[in-house]
Amino acid sequence: MFLPPHKGLLLLEDGTIFEGSGFGAENFATGEICFTTSMAGYYETLTDPSYSHQLVTFTHTHIGNYGVKENEEMESQRIHAKGFICRNFSNIFSRTNAKSLQSLLEQYQIPVISDIDTRALVQKIRREGAMNALLTTQKNPNIQELKKNLKNTPSMKGLHLTPNVSTKSIYEIPVPNPRYKVAVIDYGVKQNILNELIQREVSLKVFPYNSTFEEIMSFSPDGIMLTNGPGDPSAMQNEVQVIQKFLEINIPIFGICLGHQLLSIAAGCKTVKMHHGHRGCNHPVKNLMNSKCEITSQNHGFTVDSNQLSDKVEITHINLNDRSVEGIRVLDKKAFSVQYHPESCPGPHDSKYLFEQFLEIMKN
Repeated sequence: MFLPPHKGLLLLEDGTIFEGSGFGAENFATGEICFTTSMAGYYETLTDPSYSHQLVTFTHTHIGNYGVKENEEMESQRIHAKGFICRNFSNIFSRTNAKSLQSLLEQYQIPVISDIDTRALVQKIRREGAMNALLTTQKNPNIQELKKNLKNTPSMKGLHLTPNVSTKSIYEIPVPNPRYKVAVIDYGVKQNILNELIQREVSLKVFPYNSTFEEIMSFSPDGIMLTNGPGDPSAMQNEVQVIQKFLEINIPIFGICLGHQLLSIAAGCKTVKMHHGHRGCNHPVKNLMNSKCEITSQNHGFTVDSNQLSDKVEITHINLNDRSVEGIRVLDKKAFSVQYHPESCPGPHDSKYLFEQFLEIMKN
């Protein structure tokens, strides 16, 4: 651990202030504060587009201690989290042929605060719920100006964030002798979703979030992948209307995370903002179709409202901690989705069967 050049400050929306050490870039960032319980995969977390507009608190003690293998461990082309908070930040790393996390944080202008009581911070989030926060590593910060910036930070509720993370243009990922062709609608896709399909000899064409039904169907896909992404699904009515057209023609559909929420809305369900969300690699989920438990990787702050379900869907998975909806299938359609991440890497592999299920639906 090296000595940082200046202090870091974390200001919460309710007025609470944490003082610690500043790492990463000399900068400030605002967004919704959340926490993840994962013990590894910090760079995969930071580059996950679903963390856009968020300040991520890591509950694990040490961050940065094994470095980063940039090309192997990125879930997208850049860091999307606005900043992060940890107990111990290490600029000394153990793996050969790796880079320091510090160097990449500086490259992407991401601030970090460490040496704070993350246990107390996480307990506060669990008790009082998600809230906006401001993190600064600037020298001699103007506290009043920072409080003004924090006050002007929009709430996550109602935010449409997919334009910030989706591809700007259509691109293809061909494979030799493909078994199927899948149209991927990029709401903020993680690289490992694409990898899981490619490994199964599926040829992909990735479309921007706002692509029309006609543009997507011109590819003549065998199935549709609705990806993960950030923001409030209820703010995405145009995207929901496109999914409803897919349901009308009964093409196979697989939704993950935000894609699950959008498919649920398209089938008549409602979504709600959660108290503090689910994030981490150790969440237990029960598959109601076979009564088996899966350990899952999760990252979401919205959920399908179990009190406002449509009669067109059946719940297939539930969270064993809070009984929230973790998966659905649309009745009489070839469409299903899960709230969690079966493609997680690093993380549990219990749920990878869902990709095989998608291929089986396309086959039939």
